Amino acid sequence: MAYDKYLADRISQILREKQVLFTEKEMMGGVCYMVDKKMCVCISKDNLMTRIGPDIYKEALKKEGCHEMDFTGRPMKGFVYIDPDGIDRDEDLEYWIQLALDYNPKAKRTNKK
Repeated sequence: MAYDKYLADRISQILREKQVLFTEKEMMGGVCYMVDKKMCVCISKDNLMTRIGPDIYKEALKKEGCHEMDFTGRPMKGFVYIDPDGIDRDEDLEYWIQLALDYNPKAKRTNKK
């Protein structure tokens, strides 16, 4: 599976420092970090995908390196991709992870069929 292993290590470290219980799940050609059995942040190739919710979605898109998550050909509100340039610094990566963690309690779980 082709994704940025260094970015994966950085995400795991930040989540551990924040004392967040998480699991890693390989999916979508990358790895997803599940918090409370819900998708929180993912890596796809060298991009970060965060589930930040619809309330701050439009404001987040104004940030450098952030754009709509268009995984299926149709943008998904509440999910954004952040380019590698937007997460070079640990502070920037932590910012996006924290947005996802803030939204996580409000996020709905996907029902398995």
